[in-house]
Amino acid sequence: MTLATLLVFSLVALVAIATPGPTVLLALANGSRYGVRRSLPGMLGAVASDFVLVGAVALGLGALLAASEFWFSVVKWLGAAYLAWLGLRLLRSQGGLDLAAADGAAAGPAATPRGIFTRSFLVAVTNPKGYLFCSALMPQFIDASAPQWPQYAAIAAVFAGLDFAVMLAYAVIGARAVKLLHRRAVLWLDRCCGGALLALAGSLAFYRRT
Repeated sequence: MTLATLLVFSLVALVAIATPGPTVLLALANGSRYGVRRSLPGMLGAVASDFVLVGAVALGLGALLAASEFWFSVVKWLGAAYLAWLGLRLLRSQGGLDLAAADGAAAGPAATPRGIFTRSFLVAVTNPKGYLFCSALMPQFIDASAPQWPQYAAIAAVFAGLDFAVMLAYAVIGARAVKLLHRRAVLWLDRCCGGALLALAGSLAFYRRT
């Protein structure tokens, strides 16, 4: 894999990552509720899922989902149910937390670093669209005549780095919204994110392999 090939992959991956999706919406919501610093575990959860995703593609699991209706449906319904659960939680929220108070006390298990990490990781790793997309995209940038694992490792590092940067940007936007908007406006930000996650859950439930 040449540097030029890796740069082209980076541009394509950046567009795909920055396009609003479940992990982006969750980063935005985390930023508004917990602030940037306390949202970092969520970003790391998204990064961890990237390595799982690329590893799955390298092992051919993405192709398995593309070929097996049963396993595709299992992952699809797990992902849809989890997104719907998160969406409902946001819809029922009371708005963004006060950041000064949030630094001092946790608002239950879901607000712990482990809880924030787990939510982001599960949202990404149970989305079959990610496996299918990466299975279609990544092999095009792999040189079949060269050892493949080092190439997949490079792709994973670039993909994870871009994902972290995008999640960080959205978390910053969410945190800024808490400072600039009134509490009622932040409440509606949570509700918009929740509604969008429910819509994504619905679209995932009706998603079919091409």
